[in-house]
Amino acid sequence: MNWLAHVFLSEQSIDFQVGNFIADPLKAKPWECASIEISRGMKTHILIDSFSDKHEAFKRSKKRLKEKGLLKGIIVDFTYDYLLIKNWDKFSNIAFDEFTRRFYKQANLAKLNYPQRPKEIVSNMIQRDLLNYSDLEHLKQAFSRLDRRLSPKLAQRDSAISYYEIVCEKIPQLEEDFLEFFPALIKEATKDLDPKRLKHIKL
Repeated sequence: MNWLAHVFLSEQSIDFQVGNFIADPLKAKPWECASIEISRGMKTHILIDSFSDKHEAFKRSKKRLKEKGLLKGIIVDFTYDYLLIKNWDKFSNIAFDEFTRRFYKQANLAKLNYPQRPKEIVSNMIQRDLLNYSDLEHLKQAFSRLDRRLSPKLAQRDSAISYYEIVCEKIPQLEEDFLEFFPALIKEATKDLDPKRLKHIKL
């Protein structure tokens, strides 16, 4: 799953949410003096990624794309965030716009206490509204952003934008996979979390 799902599948603590989405660029290593909530969020991020990679519906979605492709898993991650927004009311007790507005506001304040690297990551997310995959054009932009970050060696072998047409074509099937997968992910990701801090999620 990509950033939106990680923020969503968090306890309602801004440090937990930030730790959950920021784990990848920081290699799941909390900075010195990071709060316990940052560390807990990072641990939940690892659990989410591990569960996703092994789930049959997620693997089925990858197979619906190219026969071969190094970026298939990442493309499914991005597409599932789009499908999460498309089906937001099935899973959330808070409207999407309110959820993201609240998160951005709290993260903008919390980042003031972070070291430079996490502060930059949080600022970039807020400024570019990177939780928003509300339509296929936003998804296409996300694919293009990913391509700009690829190493020259990887870019010669695969590109995110090359998946865009097949993703658009296969959206109904990918959505079927997602709707099978995401309730199971919610159950797994929240099983050891505090239910009093999960009131935004329809458990």
